[in-house]
Amino acid sequence: MIKHNTILISYFSLHKRYILLCLLFVSAFGFAQSDSKVASAVDIKDIKIGEQINFTVNVSVDKVDQVTFPEEAQSFAPLEMVESFAIDTIPENGKLTLIKKYALTQFDSGSYTLPPQKIIINEKMFTTDSVNIYVNTVPVDTIAQQLFDIKDMINVEKKSSFPWFWIFAIIAGLLILTGLLYFFIWRKKKLTEEEKVALLPPYDRAMLELKKLENSKYLIQDEYKQYYSELTDIVRSYLEEDVHISALESTTDQLINKLEMLKDAGNLKLDEETIRQFKNILQTSDLVKFAKSKPDTSVAEQDRKAIENIVTKTKDAIPPPTEEELLQREEYLEELARKKHRNKIIITAVIAAAVVIISIVSAVSYFGFSYVKDTVLGHPTKELLETEWISSTYGYPPITIETPKVLIRQEFELTPELKADIKEVQVFMYRSSIDLFSVGVSSTTFTKPVEPNMELSVNAVIQQFEAQGAKNIITKTEEFTTASAAKGLKTYGSGKFSVPGSDELVNGKYTIITFGGKGFQQQIILTWLEEDTYANDVVARILSTIDVKTE
Repeated sequence: MIKHNTILISYFSLHKRYILLCLLFVSAFGFAQSDSKVASAVDIKDIKIGEQINFTVNVSVDKVDQVTFPEEAQSFAPLEMVESFAIDTIPENGKLTLIKKYALTQFDSGSYTLPPQKIIINEKMFTTDSVNIYVNTVPVDTIAQQLFDIKDMINVEKKSSFPWFWIFAIIAGLLILTGLLYFFIWRKKKLTEEEKVALLPPYDRAMLELKKLENSKYLIQDEYKQYYSELTDIVRSYLEEDVHISALESTTDQLINKLEMLKDAGNLKLDEETIRQFKNILQTSDLVKFAKSKPDTSVAEQDRKAIENIVTKTKDAIPPPTEEELLQREEYLEELARKKHRNKIIITAVIAAAVVIISIVSAVSYFGFSYVKDTVLGHPTKELLETEWISSTYGYPPITIETPKVLIRQEFELTPELKADIKEVQVFMYRSSIDLFSVGVSSTTFTKPVEPNMELSVNAVIQQFEAQGAKNIITKTEEFTTASAAKGLKTYGSGKFSVPGSDELVNGKYTIITFGGKGFQQQIILTWLEEDTYANDVVARILSTIDVKTE
């Protein structure tokens, strides 16, 4: 099981025999220098935090010699280059003395070593001497200088890679859908004239239609059949709605019989004369419609006025509704309103569900089921892949790398036995708390200028994997080249690894990138789940950003 101390720390905390094995297979280190032509000096070795050092390099060469001075800030690490001054040239005895000056500083207290700088003269390399620099803290006079409380933490706005375009597109789509639903379903629509008439009480609607019939041109155009059809339909519709009898499909005799039965039962207080007059109008209408009879215009007008009177008398003849009937009608209207509201909800829900289903099907068809599922439910390494990445330089010799999370420095203390061979180990790491994904870097400097045995150090890491429970580890090796053409060793493969919170082994992958030079070694170690496609993309992106200094 991969413990909290991480793979990298475990590797460097192996038994001394692993470290010594790495140092047995080394070549002796030496400098190829000729006569002394390069000299260097600093104006001060003991400075305060932020104070500048003037580092001067003097080179004595012939006039035809080509000289190259270091210009990269990384070559002076762990000190920081503030400024690189122009070269001063002094002719002397047929030769030239080139003077190159650098302004350096450091903002952390401690003891630092300015590494040897490489000067190229006619494609031949010369090096300056290393210099120890001491950076002291600035003493604070707490008596003369007033102290203040530590200020509260403030939130700093962080640039986000959140997909605002898609969020705005989704919000806009939802607003459009909501507007359409409101306009066509929930909005109180303006009633048309026909709808307003339909909402009138039966008596008012009948009187209004009789008024329209009076103003019609049926009689002027001799359209008596149409005139009497509408006249009788108006009164029959009224009787169906207010008297509650089937009048529209009844014959004249059947309708009159129903009215008389209601009158005899005391449910309709109409007099005999009104019923007789109504019967006569219905018979006239039958003659006009079926026998092509044509009464005088005055008779037709009188019949319409008589129907108005009959409708009014019928309304007055209907017994007033009881309290129970009024209550039932109120309940019916309320139920009708509830049903209408319920239908609106059902229609809205069906449309919303259809939109969601269509959106999901479209997304799955375009992006794939796994991607949609991981986007909705969340996936740890997918979130790492899509977050704002951080490019930073770690340790010394420096390792520049871009990662989804900042790598945290791991505390590591050398044992007295290891201090004889290793000067310093700097380890930085990020580890997922729920799966196998991890990324770490380490920079190791040796006490002697020896070449590290990369294969032996990689074998030590593999053995540590196995010591922590990994099984069936497959190893492959190939050359690795960074974007800046730095070459190293890439060791990669697969196996079964343990993850936090589980006793079962999972299929995982690993990659170990190792660089080295005289007196140091740099290493990047990554582990992740084999079936995690997002982790594969994360690892590929991390590997493409690695850059190191191997000299």
